[in-house]
Amino acid sequence: MDRYMERNNYQTEESHIHLESNVRAAYERITKTLIRTGHSVTAMESCTGGMIASLLTDTEGASGILKGTYVTYSNEAKTACGVPEQVIKEYGVYSIQTAEAMAMAARHAYNADLGIGITGSFGNVDPANSDSIPGEVYAAVSFLDSMKSEPFVLPLGLDRHTYKLLAADHTADLILGVLMNSGIAASDENSTVTDCMEGK
Repeated sequence: MDRYMERNNYQTEESHIHLESNVRAAYERITKTLIRTGHSVTAMESCTGGMIASLLTDTEGASGILKGTYVTYSNEAKTACGVPEQVIKEYGVYSIQTAEAMAMAARHAYNADLGIGITGSFGNVDPANSDSIPGEVYAAVSFLDSMKSEPFVLPLGLDRHTYKLLAADHTADLILGVLMNSGIAASDENSTVTDCMEGK
């Protein structure tokens, strides 16, 4: 998505604060929607290192819908938490298929309604995996009987916190899109995450 390639958007303190504010607002809406509808959520995160879980739990009442999450940085951690080893061998750890398997494994482990999976490389090549391409990230959202997943590319040369925010931002788009398509989130709930990219 082109808006993630606009590196200059994140070079000033003001724009970084705006980005973080919008991402936090998006996850507040996600958590409140899930609380209202009574749907549970879980996640298996790699490159974001638990940021998505942290954002979900920044809203009061999150304990009622967040059953638990995984942070799986290594391939071994992913397979130990339910990702089929064959998926990683066949498609690579940095792939749509692995992100989807992460979302499903987390859902299965916690018997949750909504599962989030995210894997990717930020600024450096992962020496342990030959499919590592800096800036390429894969996110997946599994909700009830549906699965939505997308690859996206982030600009190089950013700090780790900004990378995590951008990855969480894109994942919020996926989550809100899935919830909107299922009819449990209003369409205007999907607008917040794009505001800072469009200068609103």
